[in-house]
Amino acid sequence: MLATNISHALGLHMHQPPGNLALLIEANPWEAEQIIRCYERPTRYARQYADLGHLHIGFSGILLEQFLDPDIVDRYRHIIDIPAMLDAYRGTPNIEPIGMGYFHPIFPLIPEADWAEQLRTGRELMAEVFGRAPRGFWPPEMAFSMELIPALMRAGYEYVVVDGVHVHPEDGVSDVFRPYLACYNDACITVVPRDRDVSNAQESGLDASWFAHEVTHRCRFSPRPDEPRLCTTWSDGENGGWFRQTHEGSGFFGHYFAPYMEHVRGGEYPIRPVSLSQYLAAHPASARARVQTGAWNVGSTSGFDLSQWAGSPGQRRGVETVRELSRRWWALQDAGGASAEHLDRARRLILEAETSCYLFWGDDWLPKLALLTDAAAALIDAMEAAPAAIDRPAHQAPPAVSKPQPRPRSRPETEAAPVQADEAKAPAQTMAATAGAAGPEPPASAEVASKTGTQPDREAAAPPDAKPAAKAAPKAGVKGAEKAGGATGKTKPERGS
Repeated sequence: MLATNISHALGLHMHQPPGNLALLIEANPWEAEQIIRCYERPTRYARQYADLGHLHIGFSGILLEQFLDPDIVDRYRHIIDIPAMLDAYRGTPNIEPIGMGYFHPIFPLIPEADWAEQLRTGRELMAEVFGRAPRGFWPPEMAFSMELIPALMRAGYEYVVVDGVHVHPEDGVSDVFRPYLACYNDACITVVPRDRDVSNAQESGLDASWFAHEVTHRCRFSPRPDEPRLCTTWSDGENGGWFRQTHEGSGFFGHYFAPYMEHVRGGEYPIRPVSLSQYLAAHPASARARVQTGAWNVGSTSGFDLSQWAGSPGQRRGVETVRELSRRWWALQDAGGASAEHLDRARRLILEAETSCYLFWGDDWLPKLALLTDAAAALIDAMEAAPAAIDRPAHQAPPAVSKPQPRPRSRPETEAAPVQADEAKAPAQTMAATAGAAGPEPPASAEVASKTGTQPDREAAAPPDAKPAAKAAPKAGVKGAEKAGGATGKTKPERGS
């Protein structure tokens, strides 16, 4: 066995906007099949290399909610058995679950009062589905700020993965190959820097030989080459032809991951796959760092600000509308007297409106965001005017729900004890979507026209002999559309700090 001081933590991020799996199977069945198979592959390959392989997989709560929907299970049954897939994740200990927030929000942009519920419900659902609660957190779109640290600690998280370009060590020496402690208001959490350059290659196409050469070269010329080196790579796990390739030998798992594992098994590979939880237990962070507010690089943006989601006046108005609705909702909740049912409806709409996808495409999806915020505003207006007198007449139809086509996407608190699997609340009781529960109809002007046309992948499938440049920019991909529906939520929310 070749001696090495280089460890590798490999992570994949999985997310679909609300209602998107249903839209995909309706609008583009072939694309739906490509995507759903991306969720099934990790368990097969992790089990094949159970003696040495490690994967970190993060699922948004809203994607897991769709997996648990009987209608989705039935509509995808001819492709994969979704319940069996989820059982496989439960029974694969070398896949470490990673939390990310229920509705995949941009945490620095949503109200802090909503942080706790997004964190708690997302972590509870992962504990229920996978049989163990995640110890690590992956911020949606890697959008992180130091203010989030106390909320993460209260939610039970032990470490957080952030984009390495935003990590500023106290000693002034930038070193992406070691973990750090980051502290805010006396709360400290372990920060694991993501290697942006190698992650870009993971996203678009690489092979085991190139990976070994690139990482060993980078570690050799890092500030502390003789210390334990931790290379952390993270990318979407279902975007682009590289991941969606149905000929598995030409895609991520067949062309890169399986040969990588075979090289490790042979004993001469200079890198060792690791679980982050196990690595951090053996090599706890001691050096301190500050993390600059920012995100990962997506589309044409660098990630050094949040302009992808709040760069235009329309996006900023959308963010402020959600913030104001949340403030009004909390005022009603604190005052008491409003209908619990209607508070629950409005709550679901507000939290769903915090999904990052509604802001991602500039102003294009703002009308979809308006469907949610207009419905929430109508409920809140009525509760503020007459809290006990807003029941919809029996003859009134539920609000119309638009059915937009999937959309191309570009890529590259209250004290809470750690959640145990048997303590998690069932999602069907807490967050499941209920038809017609969105409250009063949104104005007609908020209706969204369906989009048509083809949906290009993030990139074409990488050829077997591809050797990408480490600094390659992310390519085009698809995350799809959403449904603008409401739901009842039965769990009382906690206000974030």
